[in-house]
Amino acid sequence: MSAASAPPLPADLEDLLRRLRLPHIRRHAPEVVATAKAQRWEPAEVLKALFAEEVAGRERSALATRRAAAGFPTGKTFDAWQPEASSIPAPTQQALRTLEWVHRRENLVVCGPSGTGKTFLLEALGQQAVEQGLKVAWFTLEDLGVLLRRHRADDTVSKAITRVLRADVVVVDDIGLLPVAADAAEGLYRLVDAAYEKRSVAISSNLHPSGFDELMPQTLATATVDRLLHHAHVCQTSGDSVRLTQALAGQGVSPLA
Repeated sequence: MSAASAPPLPADLEDLLRRLRLPHIRRHAPEVVATAKAQRWEPAEVLKALFAEEVAGRERSALATRRAAAGFPTGKTFDAWQPEASSIPAPTQQALRTLEWVHRRENLVVCGPSGTGKTFLLEALGQQAVEQGLKVAWFTLEDLGVLLRRHRADDTVSKAITRVLRADVVVVDDIGLLPVAADAAEGLYRLVDAAYEKRSVAISSNLHPSGFDELMPQTLATATVDRLLHHAHVCQTSGDSVRLTQALAGQGVSPLA
């Protein structure tokens, strides 16, 4: 029996479920009760079915909340990932997907030319982390600069970074594409320093971290890279841009009508 055709719950029971904040039981109870009556379920089976609906509903809501809070750029997951198209060795890809490095509070650096799957890999890993109950925060360097400027005026930068590190994984995407402003460089250092041995930081970059002194003052770059790489996995991508290859093959757009 569908929920639409099942008899509604008595008003007083509906009110109790609302007061107890059991929205998923309240939504599915009419159907469950009707099915239980038709199939002569034992009382324990009814309770089990109702609480299973509540647990599943809460897990779906929590997942949606974590995913929205992460701020992922596109929504890409491993469902669309092609392992064989990546220059990162397959065993390394599999090891990263276990997320053991996150549980060990290790960092991840994916560096290489544009279009070689760096951002895609980090987002897919982030989505997998969210699905496993972990919290993820996604930033660009420009985002870190904005965060720093916004909180510098009232001297709450440290508090802001602490809030960011409520996430289990903090991703900083596309380092090296544009010149790094002073605020962004300081924001990256503050983030990496605060996360050191406490949280995982994952970055994508056109440059290997050893070249970060091309982007920011050498003293700041050295301090940042020292902390970033101490407990880190470094994956270097290579090859031609996947986006450019697809575009040249006419796979980037749908035909015009």
